[in-house]
Amino acid sequence: MTQPVNPADIHNTILAQQKAEDRKKLAINTVFIAILLVAPFVLYPVFLMKILCFALFAVAFNLLFGFTGLLSFGHAAFLATGGYTTGYLLSQHSGLTTELGILAGTLVATVLGLAFALLSIRRQGIYFAMVTLALSQLVFFFYVQSPFTGGEDGMHGIPRGELFGLISLEDNHNMYYFVLAVFIACYVLVQRVVSSPFGQVLRAIKQNEPRAVSLGYNVDRHKVLAFVISAALAGLAGSLKSVVFQLASLNDAHWHMSGEVILMTLVGGMGTLLGPVVGATFVVNVEYQLSQGPLRDWVDPILGGIFVLTVLAFRNGIVGEIQKFVRRNLG
Repeated sequence: MTQPVNPADIHNTILAQQKAEDRKKLAINTVFIAILLVAPFVLYPVFLMKILCFALFAVAFNLLFGFTGLLSFGHAAFLATGGYTTGYLLSQHSGLTTELGILAGTLVATVLGLAFALLSIRRQGIYFAMVTLALSQLVFFFYVQSPFTGGEDGMHGIPRGELFGLISLEDNHNMYYFVLAVFIACYVLVQRVVSSPFGQVLRAIKQNEPRAVSLGYNVDRHKVLAFVISAALAGLAGSLKSVVFQLASLNDAHWHMSGEVILMTLVGGMGTLLGPVVGATFVVNVEYQLSQGPLRDWVDPILGGIFVLTVLAFRNGIVGEIQKFVRRNLG
């Protein structure tokens, strides 16, 4: 005769699995942070900061695309808005501290993200993607024509300043650890968001939006909030990038940048936490290596080929394929 299932045993099993998962995440995060802490003593700090800025941009995009299922072709607008706002304020107001300039750039990008969300969130699929692309192009043309952005030349000579008026950010190592601290804080934030009840609703929306609606969830409100958080983090990435390179570039507002962050997310592993970081690292390194050699005129075609190969053969991305291999062989 079959023994009845004890609910307490099921509960204890779930708790044990959750604790094991938390321990695994902690171990991965610890190794990840340890590598990042020693990295500037091995590699050029400015190049590492470029990777961190784009990794944050990709993590922000992945929250919307990988976990909510909303494909935005307009995220370059938030990256550029954060950069231009921070660059303009720090260049024109010498008394403004660097951290306040970055916060201001993030805030303006957040407001722009809310506007994008309210205008596009009721559309789905390709229509949502096209609306975000159109809105992003409007922002691009605004920056081309605006007198304070420098047009096609961009905004140069953005001062790094001092952190809290105490730590000089002109030193590359100081700047690196500041960018690293911001990146880790944002990464942990996204990690907490996707594992929270709110994050579970986002996953439900991605998997089956009509069912999420039938369960009583306010789907549009959840999507708007996810969009705004994603835009804020993308704007923060742009603000940091403008301070690191002391430059706000028009290239950051171009549709090509929106396509690049999609490539980073897909190559690394859409819907995984570490995937966008790996994807950003891979794409930035490929671009750098190709630009230094005889194939510098073939960067875009090669990246396009990588995109096609990923979509056709490695749809789970680098991290996704590794996770799939581990589950299949190590169970």
